Amino acid sequence: MSLPASAHLPAWLRPFTAFLLWWPRVNRDTLRIDAMAGFTGALVALPQGVAFATIAGMPAEYGLYAGMIPAVIAALFGSSWHLVSGPTTAASIVLFSVLSPHAEPGSVEYVRLALTLTFLVGVVQIVMGLAKLGTLVNFISHSVVTGFTAGAAILIATNQVRHFTGQTIPRGASFADTWTYAFTRMDEINVAIVATGLLTLLLGIAVKRWLPKLPYMIVAMLGGAIGGAVLAAWLGADLPTVGALPASLPPLSMPALDAQSIRAVASGVIAVTLLALTEAVSIARALAARSGQHVDGNQEFVGQGLSNLAGAFFSGYVATGSFNRSGVNYAAGAKTPMAAMLAGVFLLVLVLFVAPWAQYLPNAAMAGILFLVAWGLIDFDEIAHTIRSSRQETAIMAATFAATLFLTLEEAIIIGVLASLAIYLSRTSKPQVRVRAPDPHHIKRHFTDAQNVPQCPQLRFVRIDGSLFFGATSHIRETLAQQDRTAPGQKHVAVVAHAINFVDLAGAHYLAEEADRRRSEGGGLYFIRMKDAVQEQLAESGALKHIGDGSVFDSKTEAIAAIHKRLDPAVCRTCQARIFRECQGAAAPQPPVSDVLLRPLLHA
Repeated sequence: MSLPASAHLPAWLRPFTAFLLWWPRVNRDTLRIDAMAGFTGALVALPQGVAFATIAGMPAEYGLYAGMIPAVIAALFGSSWHLVSGPTTAASIVLFSVLSPHAEPGSVEYVRLALTLTFLVGVVQIVMGLAKLGTLVNFISHSVVTGFTAGAAILIATNQVRHFTGQTIPRGASFADTWTYAFTRMDEINVAIVATGLLTLLLGIAVKRWLPKLPYMIVAMLGGAIGGAVLAAWLGADLPTVGALPASLPPLSMPALDAQSIRAVASGVIAVTLLALTEAVSIARALAARSGQHVDGNQEFVGQGLSNLAGAFFSGYVATGSFNRSGVNYAAGAKTPMAAMLAGVFLLVLVLFVAPWAQYLPNAAMAGILFLVAWGLIDFDEIAHTIRSSRQETAIMAATFAATLFLTLEEAIIIGVLASLAIYLSRTSKPQVRVRAPDPHHIKRHFTDAQNVPQCPQLRFVRIDGSLFFGATSHIRETLAQQDRTAPGQKHVAVVAHAINFVDLAGAHYLAEEADRRRSEGGGLYFIRMKDAVQEQLAESGALKHIGDGSVFDSKTEAIAAIHKRLDPAVCRTCQARIFRECQGAAAPQPPVSDVLLRPLLHA
């Protein structure tokens, strides 16, 4: 089988030539299918782009621009066949959270800062991809994503309350302040605006439920615009609208790279990067599991980074993997990344014809659409499953959810990630240390839990399930000490070590100390079935010299035969348990007491 063209390139150039891996799969048949999938995705992106830009506090056209060039670049340099990049709900709301304290949403300065943030996110993503840090997203717990998404959904709805009701709620008001204002000033509600929003919302729900083949967001927008116009004429009301969008190609743009602008957005760069990469890689892997494809997380980092760099210079803002557009792309039968690239191109063409009609779309109708988006983001099944399954994961989810509502979104992401890492470290720092013993009822005397079977009074078998690193040594030390207090005669300890995958310097130092201590007390420390990599780590640290090469065994049988010779014969002679086969010849069987008493009489 011939190697792909990229295999002959220098290693540093391969991340920038990912398209060479899938390009040979493109032919007339795949191109036809991909074109249909791309056109379907472009139709879906029209209402979403406007909605997401509204969430982000950007002019509406920027949501469309972010789904054009970035989608093409991400598909060209990513590794997923079906991932479609563009603006998303979560990335939009985080961008709003980061930038709104520094500039008025929708203003020229706000847009410049958004371009700067997008540029920096792209740089960080590329660096992480080239540094092979794609596995970092695995440390973001799914519970963090669930809690953050649910909180973000509520914030989306909260930010649209003023457009849905017509109340003069101050822009940028907090979650608590917004709802306090909404419920204490009910007299400000505009009936025409609320009716338009409700009509759009109910129409979207009805189409999604009973006519799922129709694009419910487009139908709801059209219905909301027509219904709003009728209501406005009937009630003589004035409905604020989104306004006409420029029917033009994405204009060239330039991020502000001065020190002041970089300082303004720096606090949110890591949070936005982590969220964007988590979305993209998670969606790509989920679709890859269905299509049987392998996704390279590091390559996705590079692809997403390049797409954001391009977006910063083509009037886009932070783009990442879009769940809706990617799902539609997969369901439409896309065969190659050409579908995502064509989706970006088709969106560009559609905007030229559709953009002027946005002047007839009421803000209330857009608010109704965003309420639908927000509701769809809350994964009620996953929330219920998490609550039923794990208290720790529930705590992570709840903490992230609360932080999303009451703190800044970048702080919420960081809190969720730190909580996940804390739980992970708590679990890995307490590896299981189980006492094992041979089962006398089994013909081959397989080892089992030592609670219900007799143990050797001098030798204890311990199985450690987990790695020995600096955070775990204290737990293992305390557990073995507790076992020593329970059975002080068991000065010899044999560790069944095949479940130990890693030993760091602190762990090796502890094992050397433990081996020396037990040897000084007349016992020993032994290891059975230790992995070669772990032996190498102990050898490099010098701990293996203290443990002794003669104390590492390949099997339990070999270990028992060797260790039994080191046990105290005096104790073995008084032991009636006969735990091991080697015990049968340890002491000559003593005659019964009756024989001892009768023997003189018999000789007489």
